[in-house]
Amino acid sequence: MPITVSATLAVNEALTLRRRQGLPVLPMGFGEAGLPVHPVMRDALSTGGDQNGYGPVAGLRELREAAAGYWERRSLPTDPDLVVAGPGSKPLLYALLLAIGGDVAVAAPSWVSYAAQTQLVGHHPVFVPTPPAQGGVPDPELLAEAVTGARAEGRDVRAVIVTSPDNPTGTVASRGTVRRLAQVARELDLLVVSDEIYRDLVHAPTTVVHSPAEFAPERTVITTGLSKNLALGGWRIGVARLPHSETGRRLHADLLGIASEIWSSPAGPVQRAAAYAFGEPSEIADMVNRSRRLHGIVARAVADRFLAAGVTVIAPQAAFYLYPDFGAWREWLAAEHDVTTGPELARMLLERYGMGVLPAAEFGEGAEALRMRAATSLLYGETEAQRYSALAAEDPTALPWIRAHLDRLSEVLDEVCSEENTALSAMAS
Repeated sequence: MPITVSATLAVNEALTLRRRQGLPVLPMGFGEAGLPVHPVMRDALSTGGDQNGYGPVAGLRELREAAAGYWERRSLPTDPDLVVAGPGSKPLLYALLLAIGGDVAVAAPSWVSYAAQTQLVGHHPVFVPTPPAQGGVPDPELLAEAVTGARAEGRDVRAVIVTSPDNPTGTVASRGTVRRLAQVARELDLLVVSDEIYRDLVHAPTTVVHSPAEFAPERTVITTGLSKNLALGGWRIGVARLPHSETGRRLHADLLGIASEIWSSPAGPVQRAAAYAFGEPSEIADMVNRSRRLHGIVARAVADRFLAAGVTVIAPQAAFYLYPDFGAWREWLAAEHDVTTGPELARMLLERYGMGVLPAAEFGEGAEALRMRAATSLLYGETEAQRYSALAAEDPTALPWIRAHLDRLSEVLDEVCSEENTALSAMAS
């Protein structure tokens, strides 16, 4: 099976190349948090510089205890001995899929790496649509139907992956949807892998994130990290919470065996700093609060620009993603530009306008879908000073560099709309 570069990384590299060539870019393709490192985290990293030994495969005890405390504060009692740290939540997910084995049910749409990693470990994804505005969680009834059907064909489906809050839609599944998902998983004896890396970036305090671990604790694995809430993607640290059950203990043992052969242990200094962050002292909590406020304001402003141009988009609730639908332009795109698929539309937007977005086909939907994932977090500025200003601003959308990006988005959409309206008028006459 040919292995290609992850679509999110590929679009980021394409935008970087355009920027080096002096071409304009609208960087909305890469899901990086786009914010500076808090000074206390820099200090925490430097104080861990003496951690040059491999350390325990599961991670330093202080990190596992801090992660357990993080989940305890979210009403998810956690045994530190069932926490495993890894060099990012993505490698942890890969190791989990190796340990679990079998085919995996994933939402359509869902983050690009779930299906790719399932294939890398030698199995196949089972795509299940999500309910409207319930991104990240496969429709429970369709999940039951899809898994039952796949098993009837001889496929060995063992797990389902959910994301809450969701990438790519920026939405949060309801309590009822998550509860029913957990019920179906129990009925079908599926392990649930719940990617909750965006949990702390919900825009409104009234929006509650429900974990499948609330309803099926004996079979739910939770993964998270610091790449999104604290913008520490480059530090590569993640943690997994294994269920307190016989299933969880078996999976824990298998996960440690796999980790010992792949990464041995996460970087010691980063673990020490992560332990500090998962303790959530006041300055860290303040940074996260400022971050989610900024993400919410800019994501809503971007949504407004899409809506003003006649592009359908569900209001974002968390993180820094939107999932606009260009379906209303389908006839014109086909007639004027011979564009009939999402990948063709994304390519046109990139090559003609320097606008980086990812098509729905990268997230498990059909190529015919004209939906795109737009990430807003690289609009905050190109320098650390600009990004700090964005965090501190009462209205970050009024900052010149953010306003310029928003205006450029409107220009691109207005130009496309103008071309569309001209073409449609010509076709009608």
